[in-house]
Amino acid sequence: MVQPKKHLGQHFLRDENIAKKIVGYVSPQTPFVLEIGPGTGVLSKYLLKADVKNYLAVDIDRESIEFLKTNFPEDAEKFVYADFLRLNLEDIYPGKITVIGNFPYNISTQILFRIIEHRNKVTEVIGMFQKEVAERICSGPGTKKYGIPSVLIQAYFDVEYLFTVNENVFFPPPKVKSAVIRISRNKTERLNCDESLFFQLVKAGFNQRRKTLRNSLKSFGIVENEMIKILLDKRAEQLTVSDFEILARQAIQNK
Repeated sequence: MVQPKKHLGQHFLRDENIAKKIVGYVSPQTPFVLEIGPGTGVLSKYLLKADVKNYLAVDIDRESIEFLKTNFPEDAEKFVYADFLRLNLEDIYPGKITVIGNFPYNISTQILFRIIEHRNKVTEVIGMFQKEVAERICSGPGTKKYGIPSVLIQAYFDVEYLFTVNENVFFPPPKVKSAVIRISRNKTERLNCDESLFFQLVKAGFNQRRKTLRNSLKSFGIVENEMIKILLDKRAEQLTVSDFEILARQAIQNK
């Protein structure tokens, strides 16, 4: 059996019913499923049984990959020793993909940002996150948990909090509760602004979230009109994705 490694943030899911439930959320029409961090294969075995056209699992833990190759010999080539954060997804599959996994909590935010980078490639994500992170992703404006991941994910994806998972279904049990969420690509091909500037504005606004945007976004030289003045007098957590787009357009005008 694979031993969980603390430095990799591994907490192996042991509950078969939860595993089946997670796999059940995969859209039947998805052409390719990429599993991140398969661990001991509790999700993998149900994905292999499911009507998934193409499947690949990647893990940075070589011991896990060797274990899976041994236990699923007929599908050994589908388990690959690799770091998702360094993968070129175009090299894996030419079409759209679904990403699934019990994500290591120590890199779950990095995984999200990587998915944002590949937003025109990844159509769906079904993932297990630390509950607090899941709530942040799904939170809306005006809440304390609304932040950088919320805005950047929701700019391109619809988010859905599916269910909470107790600590005792993992080995070893984490010190926090977990949650499964689904992220589905929305119809926004491109934002109605300079997207690079949009990312900068969002990060700058939330990095000083106690300040009004007039103070935290000073360096962007945003051209003001009546609407802009109202937005700049607010804090970042009060703005929608569309509000940040408006600010990004005004900043471009002054570049």
